[in-house]
Amino acid sequence: MRITKMHGAGNDYVYVDCRERNLADPPRLARAVSRRHHGIGADGLILIRPSTDADVRMEMYNADGSRAEMCGNGVRCVAKFVYDRGLHVNPMRIATDCGVKTLTLAVDARGRVSGATVDMGAPILDGARIPVASAGRVVDQPLEVGGTTWRITCVSMGNPHCVIFVPEVASLELDRIGPKFEHHAFFPERVNTEFVALRSARELDFRVWERGSGETMACGTGACAALVAGVLTGRTERRALVHLRGGDLEIEWRADDHVHMTGAAVEVFTADVELAALYAATGM
Repeated sequence: MRITKMHGAGNDYVYVDCRERNLADPPRLARAVSRRHHGIGADGLILIRPSTDADVRMEMYNADGSRAEMCGNGVRCVAKFVYDRGLHVNPMRIATDCGVKTLTLAVDARGRVSGATVDMGAPILDGARIPVASAGRVVDQPLEVGGTTWRITCVSMGNPHCVIFVPEVASLELDRIGPKFEHHAFFPERVNTEFVALRSARELDFRVWERGSGETMACGTGACAALVAGVLTGRTERRALVHLRGGDLEIEWRADDHVHMTGAAVEVFTADVELAALYAATGM
């Protein structure tokens, strides 16, 4: 089977073109390819499928094999994958489990996509729709997690996010506290948790614990949620540069309520993989 590894700001996935083929048991494949030391190493698996209402469809799986609705870094890489292989559409529309996203592509002198700006749509702030175990908005509210009371702001960008502003992010024991947020009863569908420190009202430092994947180098929807939370709590302007462990993203919450994200898309390699050998090596 042919696979392609790509990343956006270090948020890496294995991509499989399923526009003319089917794939048996994607959750199993996601778990196998994601293993860093015994498999290929990735934050998950993204399948590229045909679409009746967009140019292509993106189907996403976390590292633990669970489905995810959306990945902002992944959708840029999907656009690069299909454009660089002949689907020369710009702007491009990509269907996801949380609606169709429109991307404006940056194409370099070689005719290849180097990055994109994604219209991520309007943030969802109603607690029942995020979802969280609270009605109405959750903005700078206290929540006890792991014996500590944190001030949280909750946002959905098609998937649920919990944003916490902290003095600095480098010393956080994310491996310890991240799972406690992910599996907290306040979040019925689990949650992605972002810890954010301000350099200024237009520049943020960011670490993330993603449900189903653990700490990742970047999270595009999480960066969008962080900016929205910053605006809602009066900490940031409506446009900011977000520094993630794997790179930078530019985020803007525009006057029409839509959040736009700009970042790079990088192809690492394409290879043919023998599935039986991969499953044997990873114990899948």
